[in-house]
Amino acid sequence: MAKAVKKARKPAKSARKPAPKAVKRSKPRVAGKVSSPPPLAAAVRDYFVGRLELEHATTLRVLKNVNPGSWRPDPKSRPVLDLAWHIAHSEQWFLGSIIRGTFDPSEAADGSAPANLQGIIGYYEERFARNIAAIKKLSAAHMAKVTDFFGMKHPMYEYLGFALVHMVHHRAQLATYLRPLGGKCPDIYGGSADEPFQG
Repeated sequence: MAKAVKKARKPAKSARKPAPKAVKRSKPRVAGKVSSPPPLAAAVRDYFVGRLELEHATTLRVLKNVNPGSWRPDPKSRPVLDLAWHIAHSEQWFLGSIIRGTFDPSEAADGSAPANLQGIIGYYEERFARNIAAIKKLSAAHMAKVTDFFGMKHPMYEYLGFALVHMVHHRAQLATYLRPLGGKCPDIYGGSADEPFQG
């Protein structure tokens, strides 16, 4: 009786997954060119203008609760009036640079501060009102223009967001000085033990 010849089974073909498609890399932004549709740039500008106006009122409340003094949380920390001036000046440097269409590093330093807190508050109120009014009038094409900022290249409207978060960051630092210097912490993003929620 002839032995049955067993046929070797062929290994099953493994299901091959299709090779992933190559991801198209976006072209690098070039300073001086418009990279976003102007209607989008105008809409983003208007959004950030509204946010800056709301935060400006809150920042004024924090500034007006500062009691000048020598206390600071660490020897490396800024004195309270230096920090208050940095908040007021740097925000207006951002806004002024956006209006001019260029960021000049030589103008970024805080420079000479007013002699006292009231001078800082007066500067902040007057310059903000003037700059925010000018930004509202900027063309959509101006806001969509890619601009160099210390090596970064973004449409101009994105720098409104830079100005906003930079100010909020330092305002939070300043708020930690209030009670140790004998001041009160106002309503910032909700009521505090010193001031109920204002809405």
